[in-house]
Amino acid sequence: MTRADLSKTPREVAAMFDGVARGYDRTNTVLSGGNATLWRIATVRAVDPKRGERILDIAAGTGTSSAALARTGATVIALDFSAGMVDEGRRRHPDLTFVQGDAEKLPFDDDEFDAVTISFGLRNVQHPDVALAEMHRVLKPGGRVVVCEFSRPPMALLRGAYQLYLKHVMPIIAGAASSNPSAYRYLFESIDAWPEQGVLSQWLRAAGFTRVGYRNLSAGVVALHRGHKPADAQVRASRARRRAPRPSSVSGETAE
Repeated sequence: MTRADLSKTPREVAAMFDGVARGYDRTNTVLSGGNATLWRIATVRAVDPKRGERILDIAAGTGTSSAALARTGATVIALDFSAGMVDEGRRRHPDLTFVQGDAEKLPFDDDEFDAVTISFGLRNVQHPDVALAEMHRVLKPGGRVVVCEFSRPPMALLRGAYQLYLKHVMPIIAGAASSNPSAYRYLFESIDAWPEQGVLSQWLRAAGFTRVGYRNLSAGVVALHRGHKPADAQVRASRARRRAPRPSSVSGETAE
């Protein structure tokens, strides 16, 4: 079984999700205490889809979030690495476009989407930095990215209680609600190994996103991260600033 040391084997992770596809949404609702629906609503609002926009939903699973985005009139492409998830999504949402693909090698052209989003999938990617760079590539200039992911509650008391829940309570619930409890053991471990909110913000900036920020949901159990791909004019201005000669130091003052 794959271990959640943040060095995942993509084929094993895909196979794991293949095995839980049919009951995945039901189990998530139980494990989250019903909060999964609230997190999905918050994510859709953060994406702010508009009629006529093209939106890429990565790690879309069975398409629950994709369907919510599409109800606004946007054209949504649901992408997932797991063939089982894609098959189940097509069965449930025949009007949606599903694509089986790798977040690290998105099968799309540059500057193709108005928004890209990924919910609870980035930590299952072998190289998150590569996936974020790919999201930046396929976004149009001025486009937006929204990442909803499990995180670390900032309050120490809540963080400790959450750790106890992950290690001792969730496995029991998963054993009763899921047909493949070992797959959820991997997911618990991946949540525990995932870095705090500030680290993901740094990754987004390193990928080229600007106006990066995050908002904690459920007291930090989940964090909603946002960023923008700079518009063409912003890119040109930034490059011009970098090329501009730096003023010489005078009277011991260092140029900034």
